[in-house]
Amino acid sequence: MKGYIAAVVMAGVLAGGMSVAQAAEKTAQQQKMAQCNQHASTQNLKGDARKSFMSECLKKESKLSGMTPQQMKMKSCNGEAGDKKLSGDARKTFMSSCLKKA
Repeated sequence: MKGYIAAVVMAGVLAGGMSVAQAAEKTAQQQKMAQCNQHASTQNLKGDARKSFMSECLKKESKLSGMTPQQMKMKSCNGEAGDKKLSGDARKTFMSSCLKKA
């Protein structure tokens, strides 16, 4: 049944004019957007400051597109820990918790 569903989804993607690579690329872009959005929220950015931050963050994140999702998550969590100026046991606890999040 799972194979059938996967085939139907893939056929829909291809029929819609998107290649499998484009579908995966969109997912990577969505990941980048979510990570940048999370960083902006951590910093309580609003309005133009948030727009500017998001623009710069997405430019930086696009350079990291060769990274695995786990590497990107590690970088994101590490950045958040740095933004919060965490160190020692507090940083270890935060990193552990952050990396466990979906």
